[in-house]
Amino acid sequence: MDKKTLSDLDIKGKKVFCRVDFNVPMENGTVTDDTRIKAALPTINYLSEQGAIVILASHLGRPKGEVVDELRLDPVADRLSDLIGKTVIKTDTVYGEEVNKALSEMTNGDILLIENVRFEPGETKNDASLAEAFANMADFYVNDAFGAAHRAHASTTGVAEKLPAAAGYLMQKEIEVLGKALKDPERPFTAIIGGAKVKDKINVIDNLLDKVDNLIIGGGLAYTFVKAQGHEIGKSLLEEDKIDLAKEFMEKAKEKGVNFVFPKDVIVADDFSETADTKIVPIDQIPSDWEALDIGPETRTAYENIISESKLVIWNGPMGVFEMNPFAGGTKEVARALAETEGYTIIGGGDSAAAVEKFGFATEMDHVSTGGGASLEFMEGKILPGIKALDDK
Repeated sequence: MDKKTLSDLDIKGKKVFCRVDFNVPMENGTVTDDTRIKAALPTINYLSEQGAIVILASHLGRPKGEVVDELRLDPVADRLSDLIGKTVIKTDTVYGEEVNKALSEMTNGDILLIENVRFEPGETKNDASLAEAFANMADFYVNDAFGAAHRAHASTTGVAEKLPAAAGYLMQKEIEVLGKALKDPERPFTAIIGGAKVKDKINVIDNLLDKVDNLIIGGGLAYTFVKAQGHEIGKSLLEEDKIDLAKEFMEKAKEKGVNFVFPKDVIVADDFSETADTKIVPIDQIPSDWEALDIGPETRTAYENIISESKLVIWNGPMGVFEMNPFAGGTKEVARALAETEGYTIIGGGDSAAAVEKFGFATEMDHVSTGGGASLEFMEGKILPGIKALDDK
C-alpha cells in the first residue's frame, strides 16, 4: 500500500486523533449491532498498547449540525469499554474546554471518545477552523473509518492535511482487498450488481465491464435491462431514461467479451406486499399488471453455477426485496452460494452486508466491507478523499 500505515508512526506518549466509524444502529439508548465497533478494535488496541493517548472521533446518524440527544455517543463508549475491558472516557462536546481538561488528565494508553462530530455544523462542510481544532488536540492523525472515506469532511480530510496522517488497520485492509480485486484479480472474476436503481450503479457497472469475466445483474435495476432487450416488464421498476444506457452497456460487454448475465425467470406479485399473490414466470412473460420482486429458481441456479466456478466474487446490492419474506429467496441463495464457493468473496457493504448478516452467512465471507457508499465509489474507480488525504509512504 502506498499510504502510510500505523507501523510508520512513532506514537509512544503522543496524542493520536483517530477517526473511526461508530455509526451503529441503536434502540432505546443501547447499541443493537456492534460490528463496526469490533472492526475498529485492532487499531484502537494497537494505539493504546503502544502507549499513545487515543482520541476517538465518529459521527452517528444525521444530526445536521445540531445537538440531538438521541444521537449522543455515550452508549457507544459503554459498549467499547466492555469490548476492550477498560474505561473509555467520553466528553459531551467535540472540542474545547471539557475536551482539553480530559486530555490533560490522561496518561499513555488512555482512550477518549469525543462527542458526535456531526453535532458541529462545520464537520460536513469541512470547515477549516474545526479541522484546526481537531489538529490542535493531537500529534498524529489516523483514519480507520473506511465507511466515511468517500466524504470530504473536517474529521476525514481537513484534519489529515494538518497532521502527519496514516491509515488504521481496517482502512488498510479495505484498501488492499478492494484495490487488489480491481487491479490484479484472480480469474474467473465475477461481479454481482443488484439493488433498486441503474442510476446508482452506472459508474460501477461501467468500470467493472473493463475488469470482470462475468457480470451478474439482479434486483430492481435488472428490469431496465430486460426492457432494453425488448421484453415487457409489467409494473416492475423501470428507469425509462436509462434504457439507451442499458443497451450501451450490453454492447460494451459484447465488445469486451464479458459474460453479462440477466434473470431467466422471476417471482412476480400482484401487489407490493408480504401477502400479495405470487407466481414464477419466465423473464419474457411478466403479466402487464404484476411486478417482478425477486429472481426465480432457474436464475438462482444459473447464478450459483457461475459463482461456484469463480476465483473472485464481488457482490453489491440484493437480488430482490429481501426485507419481505416471499421475495428474500434470491438474495439468500446468492449469499449461500458465496458462502459455499472456494473463491475469494468480497461483500461491498450496505444492503449486501445486511443480507449476509441477516441470513447468517457473514462469517463465511472472506471480506465484508464496512462502507456501502465508500466501497461503491471505490469500485467505480474513484479516488476517495479520505484516502487521498493520508500521507504517502
